[in-house]
Amino acid sequence: MGAGGVVALLVVAYVLVTGVKAVLAGGNIPADKIQVKIQSYINDNLVTDGSAKVSNVQKYGSNMYKMVIEVQGQKVDSYATADGKLLFPQAIDMSSSTPKATGSAAAGQTPSATAPKSDKPKVELFIMSYCPYGTQMQKGILPAVQALGGKIDFSMKFVAYTMHGEKENQENLRQYCIETEQGAKYFTYLTCFLKGSDAPGCLTSAKVDAGKVTACMDATSKKFNVTGTNFDVYKAENDAYGVQGSPTLVINGQQVDSGRDSAGLLSTICSAFNTSPKECEAKLSSASPAPGFGEGTASASSAAAGCATQ
Repeated sequence: MGAGGVVALLVVAYVLVTGVKAVLAGGNIPADKIQVKIQSYINDNLVTDGSAKVSNVQKYGSNMYKMVIEVQGQKVDSYATADGKLLFPQAIDMSSSTPKATGSAAAGQTPSATAPKSDKPKVELFIMSYCPYGTQMQKGILPAVQALGGKIDFSMKFVAYTMHGEKENQENLRQYCIETEQGAKYFTYLTCFLKGSDAPGCLTSAKVDAGKVTACMDATSKKFNVTGTNFDVYKAENDAYGVQGSPTLVINGQQVDSGRDSAGLLSTICSAFNTSPKECEAKLSSASPAPGFGEGTASASSAAAGCATQ
């Protein structure tokens, strides 16, 4: 997948799905059997609608397979060991260097189980708009953010590179412009977009000024030189927090681990209050949203997956 290809040495990083460390079989397995086993595992354990498809399985080096995993129309290049024991939904390209972050997060933050406390927590969610796991986190966090309202300082932000083509650059820009210039309509637009990625229809249904959005997108793209896989609109924040993939949740300046269900996210955010407000008592769903677009739920193990290659 993504930015600049991959190297033969794959590492289990931020984006490893812990639940996919399944021992499927011993010895080297033929490509067709790997395809069936991995597709079955994902559909049985990670998604509830049986929509995942595995295709283009081919040998990668002497002891790996490379394949394409498609979830709700979104394709992700992934890798598995030839014995069928480990699945790597992402890889890190060590043949190209990524500028290191500066300041206290120069080596990247280690996500914490809890966030620093404040009277009004600052909550920042970094995603890629076409990353299945970024959209999963967006679907989970929206009800929590809406329940808390003005009790928190929330903003949706974007990882400093893209992996899903020009459509992702454009959607990142579109959401940035709606949130910053027509913020009252952003959640309505986003809720619609997450159902089926119909940006034109969602602009209309959310009553967004499309002309104003287009002008903002053009200006923002030129200002930050949004081209190829570079998306530097929030580069300073990416560097400061050591953001390395989608999704990354930051609360009061600290990367924080959280489930992707609305109840879990509400609890995570509320742990950052000096004194929790009554809004933290809201009863929200404890089911993890399905990755990708559309409705449905997924097993909790999908909350360990993300999109990252840099």
